[in-house]
Amino acid sequence: MSEVRVLANTPWLKSGPAARVLALLNGDGEEARVVGGAVRNALLNIPPGDLDIATTALPDEVARRAKAAGIKCVPTGIEHGTVTLVVDAVPFEVTTLREDTETFGRKAKVAFGRDWVRDAERRDFTINGLSVDADGVVHDHVGGLADIAARRVRFIGDAGQRIAEDYLRILRFFRMNAVYGVGAPDRVGYLACIGGRAGLASLSAERVRMEMLKIMVAEGALVAVTAMADAGLLQAIFGGVTYTGPMAAMISAERVLGLTPSPVRRLGALSVAVTEDAKRVAARLRLTNAEAKALDSMGHRWWRLADMDEARARRRLYRLGEEQYRDRLLLAWARSGGSQDFADNRAAYWREFATLPQRWSAPKFPLKAADFIARGIAEGPALGHVLTLAEDAWLAADFPLDQPALSAIADQTVARFTRDHRL
Repeated sequence: MSEVRVLANTPWLKSGPAARVLALLNGDGEEARVVGGAVRNALLNIPPGDLDIATTALPDEVARRAKAAGIKCVPTGIEHGTVTLVVDAVPFEVTTLREDTETFGRKAKVAFGRDWVRDAERRDFTINGLSVDADGVVHDHVGGLADIAARRVRFIGDAGQRIAEDYLRILRFFRMNAVYGVGAPDRVGYLACIGGRAGLASLSAERVRMEMLKIMVAEGALVAVTAMADAGLLQAIFGGVTYTGPMAAMISAERVLGLTPSPVRRLGALSVAVTEDAKRVAARLRLTNAEAKALDSMGHRWWRLADMDEARARRRLYRLGEEQYRDRLLLAWARSGGSQDFADNRAAYWREFATLPQRWSAPKFPLKAADFIARGIAEGPALGHVLTLAEDAWLAADFPLDQPALSAIADQTVARFTRDHRL
């Protein structure tokens, strides 16, 4: 076991809700520490996120102390030794030290204990197996400190066993590498993921969706996804062809344009060539309605954006709206090769039209139903049809807003409709 003082970027250990919980659970023969991701993040000088706490105290003792201190205690996972304490509106999961006696995926039988080493050894990755006490001392029983220094993600103990305990750990392995790792994934862990990939079929679509969307926006997303593709994992997840080249081009385009990484946009570049792909991916990952709609829009005839003039681009921006226009255009750019060399005319073309929403805002269609009722069109389906024809004519005329042009469009639309329907 090695120990090292945490850097001075952990004020939450000295004061505030977390310090109060630790003080509550320490003493009278019991010990509590912050465990997992918060410790890892503190050592990497990034925000800690949620603070999870482990304790030698049994759940009943945790609840007794909380009640005595006037702290709300919720039995959120009592069968696994977890209760949630709420201090100053901040929730803390507090879990009694434990070890798995039998594992069935996520349904494990556990025994409570007082052994910090055994508790650390049952966790997933070495960088998540660290704990820090109230004095700021980091306790490492699994080699996590060395792996954090090397930016290396390794399973604790036998990688195949850790995966068999919960097959979601395959996806978590690649996500952790994408967020915290440097270079190629650990070979032992990588081979274990390949060996266990059939287990992905046992996971719920919701859990897979959550991990995949997190991978999409991680700093090392491309390295992780390429490794997953080489391992045959993407076929198992998406049930179809994937395209790491367009995903690489999408990431580059986002960076060139200064856009916030979008998980759905990157997912589209990776998995969508036509709308049928979008529907399949949305179903397999059980995407939200908004995510599915965005993915479907990206795949809808994106290739038609490869040869536009300014007027046509404006019409498409008007029809699609800013977000869908940009996402579809970026997919077209990515699937065209995604060149970032702006001496290249094609790259200049894509950048010009990708930035159109910053240079031009589509006006609202100015003609109203009253304009056509005044011209003799009765309310009902015919009126809706006339409004659609007028809007098309207004777009074709490049969005005029002056009254003479609008009156001419209204008159011509009514005349055309009347002629075509012999009214």
